Amino acid sequence: MSARGGPSGRLSRRRLFQAALVAGGAVTLGACAAPSTSGSAAAPRPVRVLIATNEPWGTYHAEPLLAEAQRRGWTLTQLVPDRSEIDADEAVPVAVAGAFPEADLLVVTGAGDWPADCLAQLPALPVVASSLAYLLPQEAPRAGEVRSRVGAATASSSAEAAAFRAHLGLPGEARVVGSAQTDDLPQRAAEPGTVLVLTSVTHEDETGAAAPGAQLLLDSARRLADAGRRIVVGLHPREDRELWSEYEISEVPSVQASAVAEVAIGIPGTVFPLVAAVGTPLVGCIDPALEIPDHLRDVCSAVIDDAGAAVAAVDTARPLAADALTAAVGPVGGSAQRLLDVWGDAVAGAGG
Repeated sequence: MSARGGPSGRLSRRRLFQAALVAGGAVTLGACAAPSTSGSAAAPRPVRVLIATNEPWGTYHAEPLLAEAQRRGWTLTQLVPDRSEIDADEAVPVAVAGAFPEADLLVVTGAGDWPADCLAQLPALPVVASSLAYLLPQEAPRAGEVRSRVGAATASSSAEAAAFRAHLGLPGEARVVGSAQTDDLPQRAAEPGTVLVLTSVTHEDETGAAAPGAQLLLDSARRLADAGRRIVVGLHPREDRELWSEYEISEVPSVQASAVAEVAIGIPGTVFPLVAAVGTPLVGCIDPALEIPDHLRDVCSAVIDDAGAAVAAVDTARPLAADALTAAVGPVGGSAQRLLDVWGDAVAGAGG
C-alpha cells in the first residue's frame, strides 16, 4: 500500500523483477546465508537488516528508521529491483536484485509481489513482518508464502495490527510498537484559516498504485480557496507536483506542516493517524472507487464524497478523541527503538 495511495503489490513489471532475481540467485543465496554463531565469547556485531516493501522503490517508509539504526551502529538496506527510481541523493542505502549484501534479518512490509520474490531468494534469513504503511484488511494472494517465514510481526497501533494480520493471514498477534514518525512530533501552533491538503498518488507508476479521488480533492481545495482559506499542500512522495502548482506546496514533511494548519483534508492514508497525533482535525475525501480501512476513516472528523461539502466539513472539524487516537496511532515516543528491539530479538533468537 502506498503511504497515502491505493493498494499496491500487483506490479506490472513482476516478470522483469523475477528474471533479475533469478539471474542473481546463486550470488544472493550464498551472500545472505545466516551468520555463523561460532565463538560465543566474541563481541556482538552490529545487525544488518534488509527491507523489502510492497512499494519496491518506496524508501520513504524506511527513512524514519535511519537515525535509530545509526545510533545502534546497525545497517539498514532497502532491496529494490533496480536503481531506475532511486535519486542520486537517496538517504536510504539500497541494493539491487542480484547483488543483495550479507545480512542477519529480512524485514517485509507486506505480502506484495516484491517482498514475496525477495523472500524466495533469501531462504536462510529470519524474517519479521513490519507494517510501515497501511494495507487493506484482506489476505493478499501471496500471503501464504510470506506467512510461512514470518517469525514476528509488528504494527504501529492496535487498529493497524488488525488490518496487517488480515493482509498476511497471520493467526497470531502483531506487536504494537507505534510509528517512528511520531517520535518527534511538532508542537501544534495552528495558523487561522490555514488548511493542509494531503494528497495521494494520482497516476499509478512502477513503485505502486494510485488512489481514486484526486479530482474530488482538487475540487475541494478550490472550494476552500474560494472561501478564503490559505491552502498548503502536503505532497505524497510520488504525487505529480504540477497538479498542485497553483497552491503553496509545503517544503517540510506533512506531519510537520500539519502543526500550523487549523484542519487537514485529504485522501485517507498512512499519514492520517500521524497528523491526528499532532492534534490537527482531519477531513477525509473518499471516492466511491477507493477502498479505505476502517481505522483510517475513524481518524477523520468527517468524510465527504462531494466537494460542495468541503467548506462545512472543515469549519466543523474537531480533533480525534483520546481513546480513538490511542487505537489509531499506538504509543507515541520511542517507537523506532521498540521496532528495532523486535528486529534485534529476531536476530538473537535465530542465533545471530
